[in-house]
Amino acid sequence: MFARNLSFRLKPNTHSDYTHTMETQVLPLLKKQKGFKEEMTLSNASSVDGVSISLWETKSDAENYNTNIYPQVMKSLEKVIDGTPRLHTFETVTSTYHKVPVTM
Repeated sequence: MFARNLSFRLKPNTHSDYTHTMETQVLPLLKKQKGFKEEMTLSNASSVDGVSISLWETKSDAENYNTNIYPQVMKSLEKVIDGTPRLHTFETVTSTYHKVPVTM
């Protein structure tokens, strides 16, 4: 597996808008992508910092997403993301790969 790790800052007072956009716009897009396995987004209503980690079957699948769909995702999040997110990519070494329910 291959992982994309995106760190970002939310604009003040946009945590609930961010969560809503992820659930209604971004996750449905991700689930349609070839090779997509899992998305984990970490944020806290009392902080502007956030992290998004997505897992992909192959590096090629992640790169295809980055080229063709990621710009659309960023467009949908531009009202809540402050500045340019930082992207790091990794080969997955280990994973317990559990489904975790979304909490608000």
